[in-house]
Amino acid sequence: MELNTIALMSSLFQQMCVYLVVAYALTKTPLFMPLMQVSVRLPHKVLCYVIFSGFCILGTYLGQEVDGAIANTRATGAVIGGIMGGPVVGLLVGFTGGIHRYSLGGFTGLACALSTMAEGLLAGCVHRYLFQRERTALLLSPRLLFCVTLLAEVIQMLIILAVARPYDRALHLVSQIALPMILTNSVGAALFMRLILDRRENMEKYSIAFSAKALRIAERSVGLLLKGFDADSCKLLARIVREETGVGAVAITDCEKLLAFTGIGEDHHIPGSPIASEHTFLAISRNEVVYADGNEVPYRCSISRDCQLGAALIIPLRGEENRVIGTIKLYEPRRRIFTKLNRTLGEGIARLLSTQILIGKYEEQKQLLIHSEYKLLQAQVNPHFLFNALNTIAAIIRTDPNRARTLVANLSSFFRTSLKRNSVEVSLRDELAQIDAYLQIEQARFGARLSVCYSISEELLPARLPTFTLQPLVENAIKYGVSQMLSPGHIHIGGERTAGGGLHLFVEDNAGLFEEYDSPGDGLGMNIVDRRIKIRHGENYGVSVECEPGIRTRVSVLTPFVEA
Repeated sequence: MELNTIALMSSLFQQMCVYLVVAYALTKTPLFMPLMQVSVRLPHKVLCYVIFSGFCILGTYLGQEVDGAIANTRATGAVIGGIMGGPVVGLLVGFTGGIHRYSLGGFTGLACALSTMAEGLLAGCVHRYLFQRERTALLLSPRLLFCVTLLAEVIQMLIILAVARPYDRALHLVSQIALPMILTNSVGAALFMRLILDRRENMEKYSIAFSAKALRIAERSVGLLLKGFDADSCKLLARIVREETGVGAVAITDCEKLLAFTGIGEDHHIPGSPIASEHTFLAISRNEVVYADGNEVPYRCSISRDCQLGAALIIPLRGEENRVIGTIKLYEPRRRIFTKLNRTLGEGIARLLSTQILIGKYEEQKQLLIHSEYKLLQAQVNPHFLFNALNTIAAIIRTDPNRARTLVANLSSFFRTSLKRNSVEVSLRDELAQIDAYLQIEQARFGARLSVCYSISEELLPARLPTFTLQPLVENAIKYGVSQMLSPGHIHIGGERTAGGGLHLFVEDNAGLFEEYDSPGDGLGMNIVDRRIKIRHGENYGVSVECEPGIRTRVSVLTPFVEA
């Protein structure tokens, strides 16, 4: 069968159209996603081999019989496979397509098998050349594909002339098919790459639009749920989400009632009312997204028959252990449908809000922990101190009433200040005043066996620090240091600014007995002080201990210098 050049070219272009329709359909599947960039990883190379081997075989089947041979579009698959996957992939794609062509027989069977492998290998070598020179962006150029495929097809014609016999018949065949196949495959490869680029550009635009909206929502909503998942914060969130997504309405619920609603239907969707929608109950009970589009899944407002909303996307909000704590619902009116962007964005918003809710609960728990530790420190200090103070006053009251009255005043001042400390943060001035009242009583108890000195400049006194930061350290210095000594004990309380803008405070005793009380139980107060500082200011701050046995123990506290 012989065809003139124009008729053959027309036939091949029709075949190429079918070829490209199949390629276009493939671009809409997840299978195509790895092919939108140059394949480097082995799984992507394997996928590249499988897909373009299929296109090679498809090109042969779609071919047109000409004088005992097949004019075809097989080269497109081999060349693109090599360009996308490299020399090995290109050679394997060409080998698979070539063996398939050889199995069909004909006097050009061997020549076509060899030429298909050569085409894949040529494209793979172009891949490697550009990859080594870090010019991989050129591999996705339709112009480059046109040129490489054109060269590959010229090489195929030369191989047919060199291998196929008889030579006269091969020459006659090449004169018929050369121009149509060279043009068809070159144009087809360029169009195929254009499909890949269009799909990639659409995905990038989609991703940019999604990211931009998600970032704007995140920027505007950050911190709103830190104070709790309640009606006030949800009202603001619903308004932000609607403004950024442009949907008809937005609602936020917990597992029982509507917390916020904004948009179409505000007149009858009243915050505080119980959940009435079956779709919402379904999303909560199954912990899955429910999309009621009004067609496949019927949607009708459960509150008002006149409601203009025609579709709803209900997405669960998840808390600890992935438990559902509520939902966010996006609505569109009957005349509009959900775009894929808004559906994907809605799920992203739900994850964002779920994370914010978890952070809010974490902050709440952290504040409760800090408050509990503050109360624990307070409870730990007061009983021991009260017991010792009362014994000291009882011993002095008969021999030195005036001194006893002073101690009672100091004790009263100490407990009055402790009871008034509802805040978890105080100034260094107030902390030192509390410690001074404490030490006045302890000095009365120990007499000449205890001396105290301070080396803290006036400029440091306004600094803010957690309540009971120094108090437990001073108590430890007396309880586990001075009280264990037969010789006089000395407590030194000092502080200074650091070069990095921090505040360094220390409590030092001259006992050097830290190792004797270095256990979790005895060091509870110091451990709590360290943890509270780290929670508030980070791991670079906290408590450290230096001990020279029998000489001194210094417990240091490092915090940022923050004035009231």
